[in-house]
Amino acid sequence: MADGAPHVVIAGAGAMGCLFGGLLAEGGLAVTLLARRADHVQAIEQRGLLIVGEGGDRAVKVRATMDVASIAAPDIVLFQCKANGTASIAAAVKPLFSGPVATRPVAISFQNGLGNEETIAAVLGEGAVLGGLTAQGATLEAPGVVRNYATLPSIIGEMSGGLSERSVELARLFSAHGLPVQASENIVRDKWRKLFLNVALSATSALTNLTIGEVLAIPDLASTARRAMEEAAAVAIASGIDIAAEDRFGVFDTIVSSGAARNKTSMCRDVLARRPSEVDAIYGSVIRRGKQFNIATPTLETLAAGIRGIESHYV
Repeated sequence: MADGAPHVVIAGAGAMGCLFGGLLAEGGLAVTLLARRADHVQAIEQRGLLIVGEGGDRAVKVRATMDVASIAAPDIVLFQCKANGTASIAAAVKPLFSGPVATRPVAISFQNGLGNEETIAAVLGEGAVLGGLTAQGATLEAPGVVRNYATLPSIIGEMSGGLSERSVELARLFSAHGLPVQASENIVRDKWRKLFLNVALSATSALTNLTIGEVLAIPDLASTARRAMEEAAAVAIASGIDIAAEDRFGVFDTIVSSGAARNKTSMCRDVLARRPSEVDAIYGSVIRRGKQFNIATPTLETLAAGIRGIESHYV
């Protein structure tokens, strides 16, 4: 990393990107938010990024831009765009990775679903990419205003496995600057565990316009969420991911017992805003793997079909 405070670029300044960027900037790191909306950038430039909810309401000074060419050389690039925008964002930030190999930034995907890291690596190079996941939840309430629901851990690690020096160093850096992060020796397994949560709650929240807590308070919906998790777990095991039965619902139990249970899923917010969702990255990726291993996924297929039916009204 460069001398002084490392420079972090947030590639995808939506709700989670703004939350991560705001927390790290508040903690003393140099942060640039790469956004796609002019009103969002203008609001942040005029009054700072407003973080409300968990931790108290406050304004954080952070740079925001829509122009990749205006961004100074970063040390770290966090991918927090929607999965359906990963390829285009990776191509857009590729110039930031054009220096000597030893000085190029590291990319970390904190995105939902499977396959984002491979997509990024195809553009930026496999050695540049770490996997990540988070139990945090956030919503954008207005341009330049993000709500934080709870202080929950995030995890990063090498896609090839093992506890690397750089993942440990980065986890320490983030944790020391306001974003609790742990380094993992098996991030692929951990991402599957997070995916269990995604398949359980993304569509059940989106199809009903309910918060996570409200979904789980209705027995039929809670049962559907659990079946979706079990189907995904069967696909993970067939894919060679060793996850003990008692360990499958760890992230699920953490989320539902925290303030994040008051949050609607990002898929729900996408549906309400009539935006394309991450249904393919979250559900389609598991369904396709299930077919490869002859694993039945009727609950996942039904939930995905419901979301695609809603999205058919957008055109």
